[in-house]
Amino acid sequence: MPHLTRRGLAAATAVLVGATTLTACGSGSGSDGGAGAGSGPVELTYWAWAPGMDKVAALWNAEHPDIRVTVQKQASGDDLVTKIITAAKAHKGPDLVQAEYQALPTLVSNDALADIAKETQDAKDDFAPGVWQQTTFGGDAVYALPQDSGPMMFFYRQDLFQQYGLSVPTTWDEFATTARELRKKAPGKALTTFSANDAGQFAGLAQQAGAKWWTFEGDTWKVGIDDAATRKVSDFWGGLVAEGAVDNQPMYTPAWNKALNTGKQIGWVSAVWAPGVLTTAAPDTKGKWAMAPLPQWTKGDSVTGSWGGSSTAVTADSKHKEAAARFAVWLNTDPKALAALVKESGIYPAATAAQTSGALAKAPDHFPQQPDFYARASEIAKTTAPAAWGPNVNVAYSAFKDGYGKAAKARSGFGEALTAMRDATVADLEKQGFEVAR
Repeated sequence: MPHLTRRGLAAATAVLVGATTLTACGSGSGSDGGAGAGSGPVELTYWAWAPGMDKVAALWNAEHPDIRVTVQKQASGDDLVTKIITAAKAHKGPDLVQAEYQALPTLVSNDALADIAKETQDAKDDFAPGVWQQTTFGGDAVYALPQDSGPMMFFYRQDLFQQYGLSVPTTWDEFATTARELRKKAPGKALTTFSANDAGQFAGLAQQAGAKWWTFEGDTWKVGIDDAATRKVSDFWGGLVAEGAVDNQPMYTPAWNKALNTGKQIGWVSAVWAPGVLTTAAPDTKGKWAMAPLPQWTKGDSVTGSWGGSSTAVTADSKHKEAAARFAVWLNTDPKALAALVKESGIYPAATAAQTSGALAKAPDHFPQQPDFYARASEIAKTTAPAAWGPNVNVAYSAFKDGYGKAAKARSGFGEALTAMRDATVADLEKQGFEVAR
């Protein structure tokens, strides 16, 4: 099994962390937190950004008086990664952190996270293999417990598909045919749009196609952002944009919201969390959407990508790693905790058993006509392909937004954008002192 070394990744965040000072770090998670042996309960600090996490932790505290967890609300994304690494260097990190999957390699390489394989050995079967792999990197160590996931699906206006005599595509070839057919029947409408303002969608589609953007052997990294799988995805969407079969406007804008709400855009390649977005972006379309599995590259296959998701990790600074790991396992596998996560934090749990129970036994409010929504979503989630993250996801995502943003606007240059994305990622790795295979 490959071993993720500090030497191979530590420089990745040197610039990011160098400009950041340690502020508002945990109050003593690097110490006993005021609870010495036999003097009171173990005190744990948990840095998290999901809403309502304090209410979920309160359930644990009520049932485990010997281990008390205090949630400290944090910013998400790169800001939290920076803060965790800075705290780790000062040995003042919290006991637990909520970390996005793509941030784990950087955190591990900076000695910020503990290996909790021993404490979590019975939890593996609670999660889909592709999701579990994101917390282990394919090795024996376990650096976090999966918390939530974002299996990708295809959302479409059921009423408009029927009106225009369209069939729900099961393959990407059929997807392209459907897009062209709609343009002919209703020139003012589009099946969907290609957007460059959220690289997570493109990453998930590449993941579904079998892409491995970062792989490593010892201290040497290989960047596969322009591998055959990713180029296939890029060429596919570039071709549709070039011929005008799909739109080329970014997501999450007022114009995009209006297109969804009025039926100008009748489909969206998204993830399980899409109903929440549609509720606010397209409020007039309640009951008109349906969800289907993501189209496949080969007819008969069943595999999806992931767009988003986070985990619960135990830090290397924690003086109570076993207790922290116990809480992490409870938080992400206990039925009561998972029900609270859905209710209070609004997440789609990574644990497969929780994906069709409790609050998820009922379809989203925006999809009342599809009562089996979460049952179908759970089956799709089980087919999540493994992802291959590396130490500078932020650089790759920034290069995607820049290059593909220009290509989408020009309706050309997708191949060049992909090459530029890879080159920028490699150049950043080399600049930070990585060994990169050519």
